[in-house]
Amino acid sequence: MRRDRRVKIVATLGPASSAPDVIERLFVAGVDVFRVNMSHTGHDAARGLVRTIRDVSDKHRCSIGVLCDLQGPKFRLGEFVDGRTLVKAGELFRFDQSGEPGTSQRVSLPHPPIFDAVKPGDALLIDDGKLRMRVIESGKGDIVAEVVTGGIMSNRKGLSLPDTVLAVSPLTEKDREDLDLALKVGADWIALSFVQRAEDVIEAKRIIDGRAAVLAKIEKPSAIEEIDDIIAAGDGFMVARGDLGVEMPVERVPGLQKKITRKARSAGKPIVVATQMLESMTSSPMPTRAEVSDVATAVFDGADAIMLSGESAVGQYPVETIQMMNRIAREVEHDPSYDTLVHAIDLPPVPTGADAIAVAAHAISGTVQVAAILCYTATGSTALRVARERPNLPVIGLTPIARTAQRLTLVWGIETVLTGDPEDLADMVRKATRIAYEGNFVKPGQGVVITCGVPLGSPGATNMIRLAFVDEHGLPDGHVPEYVPVGGKVPVDKRPPPKLAS
Repeated sequence: MRRDRRVKIVATLGPASSAPDVIERLFVAGVDVFRVNMSHTGHDAARGLVRTIRDVSDKHRCSIGVLCDLQGPKFRLGEFVDGRTLVKAGELFRFDQSGEPGTSQRVSLPHPPIFDAVKPGDALLIDDGKLRMRVIESGKGDIVAEVVTGGIMSNRKGLSLPDTVLAVSPLTEKDREDLDLALKVGADWIALSFVQRAEDVIEAKRIIDGRAAVLAKIEKPSAIEEIDDIIAAGDGFMVARGDLGVEMPVERVPGLQKKITRKARSAGKPIVVATQMLESMTSSPMPTRAEVSDVATAVFDGADAIMLSGESAVGQYPVETIQMMNRIAREVEHDPSYDTLVHAIDLPPVPTGADAIAVAAHAISGTVQVAAILCYTATGSTALRVARERPNLPVIGLTPIARTAQRLTLVWGIETVLTGDPEDLADMVRKATRIAYEGNFVKPGQGVVITCGVPLGSPGATNMIRLAFVDEHGLPDGHVPEYVPVGGKVPVDKRPPPKLAS
């Protein structure tokens, strides 16, 4: 199903959107990738959701992406004698490992790595930052902190440590079990929570071993400090603004969103902007004007995808929310200023053959005014490099591998088509022009730019670019086939190949 926009839409599945008919309606409304949140989804439910997504994909004969989001480590307080207690600003409060029920002066914290890592001056945020403390003393057995912002603390509330780098893996035992399930059901992307450093991404990629792409969630201050190394290590990234806004001053989040988006785009890797994009539509059929502007900003910045969380998972209007996000994105991309703003970022090419081909394809498309760019790609890397240039015309990824097509559903501007490897260069051009013609991307007389690697079918060998014009049959101009239009099949050129000079 061809979308009239370049930015992609990711929707989280949940109680409001797990029924097969709702998933199909969400797809028709505009969803390109479905997110399965493993924090709230059991294994049997996850299997059923992925099976439904693949059924919808088969029914509509197009690729749909599946993103499985791992929970990551969660740090929680112990329990209190009365279930809750009040702490006041200026008081001292102690965390220990006794396991005893807490009081207004202390509580058990069942996470030994925290006691080894915190240091005086570190901030402790409780219940999504509603309560704030500052560490005064720390040791093996306990932590003494001054209450900066007081309030009610209750059983099992979450604890965040924005100033502390913890010596823990982002993959808990639960995450490893969830990851194993996600890979077995064929998830295309794995979202990795609690990323602190590049080594966290490298560890996950080593376990995944190419069976899915890794989307690193940027949600901790330590990840911001190592953002360049993390971007070098990951396959894609998510600006997880909810957790980022808890652990950092909220006024910094918009600037960080733009910074991370620029860096990911420069690397030619997909970037997703997430959290509270149309939050009010969880319970209202219309968004606020501020939310519309928020979505528009991400689109103007050239983000690859924009994501809905609770709005589609538990909201009252999941389909209407997708329709609204789709309308906003389309309106922005048709705005006269869109092309100028999306190309305001200077993206110098990486000195590789693939980047040179991508830049050349973009330049040719602007000079000759072609209708589409077609990329033969086995791994998706060729299409990624072309999408990095943000050309203002369709980019079609031609691949024989279903998993590659599904991963590319997260990438800006890419329309994916499953097709067999061409037999030779002439067949390559014929396949490309015919696919563009039958998909209504190009009309007779218009041109297309085709990129591929020679020898054909060799992954990572993008080294050729071809300009072709399409005739009234959807074939390269000047091609004279024995044309028999039966059942929409591509005509076969039965002429013998020319003899090579001796």
